[in-house]
Amino acid sequence: MGSALVVVNPAARRGGCGRNWPRVEAAIRRHLPDPAIVFTEAPGDATRLVRAGIQRGVEHVIAVGGDGTVNEALNGFVDEDATAAGVTLSPIPAGTANELCRALGLLRGEDAAFRALAAGNRRLIDMIRVDCEGLDGKPVTRYGYLTASFGAAAEISYRTSASRFLKKLGGRFSYFAVTLMVTLTYQHRKVRLAIDGGPAETQTLYAGLCCNAPNGGGGMLLAPGAALDDGILDLVTFGDIARSDILLQKPSWLFEGRHVEHPKVSVRRGRRFRIEADAQTLVDLDGETIGRLPASITVLPRTLPVFV
Repeated sequence: MGSALVVVNPAARRGGCGRNWPRVEAAIRRHLPDPAIVFTEAPGDATRLVRAGIQRGVEHVIAVGGDGTVNEALNGFVDEDATAAGVTLSPIPAGTANELCRALGLLRGEDAAFRALAAGNRRLIDMIRVDCEGLDGKPVTRYGYLTASFGAAAEISYRTSASRFLKKLGGRFSYFAVTLMVTLTYQHRKVRLAIDGGPAETQTLYAGLCCNAPNGGGGMLLAPGAALDDGILDLVTFGDIARSDILLQKPSWLFEGRHVEHPKVSVRRGRRFRIEADAQTLVDLDGETIGRLPASITVLPRTLPVFV
């Protein structure tokens, strides 16, 4: 298969990735003359295809799609010891949000991601490991790079992805519509939260986000000051916040990072987080629902090689 594998999700951005693929392919081939190219057809395919490629000696994975495609590709080459096994990742923005590309500066210009292929500047960034209860009740371990969320934030992601109608609409409208529905109906959770092995504290939370980067959710400034390579996760928690305090905010509240000024919102930093809840509470990683609480969320410092 050669040393480079291109994994393409033609369904990304409501089919826009597939329609635009000839142009993207031409740009990739200008910098990688003979890559192996494979296409996904269903959820989980990117992980399976990358694993098959690794067995054939692939050293460079190019993921063409959105953050879900990039995350699936990542989980195809991270081994049981949570190392990247000598594989470098290149995300090509072809999805709706493309948050890893945003964090890496690959949205600065139409061809920035392709210039990164040519430059070959390798950077090590942190990864997130999440151990939780899967939706089937079995233990699950998943790796990510952006945000692990629980509570209402994970519920919003789940409902958006589960609705075919909203997925077709895409963009900020879907987010605002689902946020409105969740805010009106979601019950705050009593959770037990421990940071870096310290004593667990019982809190009432609407939502929590363990952020490896400042951005997420289509350009929101979720964790101002977070960095991809500092070996730390920024935990942003929305506590016992009134529904009206969420509904009456300007739409730009999260996009400007103003939420962290609210007295019921806190930001703490750590390397390991343990979260438990009595009520059923979803867990999301990089925009994909992976299971439920209880969960352990851990940062893996500078373990993911990317081209920037």
